[in-house]
Amino acid sequence: MTTKAKISEPTESSADKISRHSQLLSSQLQSIRQRLYEPESAKTLKTYTSREVATLLGIAESTLRQMSLDGQSAIPDRQDNGRRIYTLSQVNELREHLARKRPAEALDFLPRRQPGDKLQVIAVANFKGGSAKTTTTVHLAHYLAIQGLRVLAIDLDPQASLSAMFGYQPEFDVAENETVYAAIRYDEVRRPIQEVIRSTYFEGIDLIPANLELMEYEHETPQAIAEGYGRGDEIFFRRLSAVISEVEQNYDVVLIDAPPQLGYLTLGALCAATGLFITIHPAMIDVASMNQFLAMMSDLMHVIEERGGTLSHDFIRYILTRHNPNDGPQVNVVTLLRSLFKDDVLAPAVVETTAIASAGLEKKSLYELSRGSVNRDTLSRALESVDAVNSEVFQHIKQVWGR
Repeated sequence: MTTKAKISEPTESSADKISRHSQLLSSQLQSIRQRLYEPESAKTLKTYTSREVATLLGIAESTLRQMSLDGQSAIPDRQDNGRRIYTLSQVNELREHLARKRPAEALDFLPRRQPGDKLQVIAVANFKGGSAKTTTTVHLAHYLAIQGLRVLAIDLDPQASLSAMFGYQPEFDVAENETVYAAIRYDEVRRPIQEVIRSTYFEGIDLIPANLELMEYEHETPQAIAEGYGRGDEIFFRRLSAVISEVEQNYDVVLIDAPPQLGYLTLGALCAATGLFITIHPAMIDVASMNQFLAMMSDLMHVIEERGGTLSHDFIRYILTRHNPNDGPQVNVVTLLRSLFKDDVLAPAVVETTAIASAGLEKKSLYELSRGSVNRDTLSRALESVDAVNSEVFQHIKQVWGR
């Protein structure tokens, strides 16, 4: 009896297998995005009712209605049921109109930075996954834009999660030399930062997207240091700050979504920042990880100072994220952090909620969810939590501006 020899199949290398999986997933993500944002595969911003606009502006709804009847400033569209709806662009027109009409209250209606106010550059950092770093950044960007500020969001994370939240899939929508790396690289292909800034669908927010090419900066910086890029604005930790200064007149706030590791990009973000927010999920394993993050960051900041860097932040605060106030161990961790860091922990916390998770699945923030997309009470509680955090951040910014 003879046995037939088994024909061995060609084996796939690990690299080829991972590459194949990456291509499969990338193709599927592109397909999902096209279904979500048909027909133009682009995100759009929701509109606002008269009641929502009146609340944003701090005026009576009857006053807003009369302004519309009198043809003052932005004229809203009307739905089939007769309700007035406003775009965020129209809300900002109303802000400018009211600021001119009531100069004593101008900064209440249009709280942008004034001549002499320092540009606020805020870095959001942590290297523990699950700390809601990108979610915190995008919600803060949206909140500040809704308040009428001009925001530049810089995605410094090669994983490009912030870019995806703004509708850009890095491997399809962000080509070579179109990230902030283009403005801070060391060779002759360097570009002005203005050339890599993109307008977004969200009124008041511009974006510098990310992709994997940001890793090139991590690889090239040691060689650049060895070749003498070690003085003035050319040194690695000042390069980001230097290019931001080229466009600072266009913005009130710059938000940086820092990478989840302490590399050269993160150090550049720390040096560029006027304020630092560290996100923390209140679980003991996350706190232990943050402790390592803080120890490493401290050591590296001292090295930068020894090299002539100046690290002086207007504020450093911890933001509690994904907090379940009914979870005993979490409450204990929060109590510990507040006892240790006092007022450096923001008083409000972002609660854990299905509303944020549902919004994330659609690549949206809570501020973009359409009415009825999630349970009304769930959305209201989630918005109350996020608004409280963002409002306190905004108060820190205004305090720096002397308001």
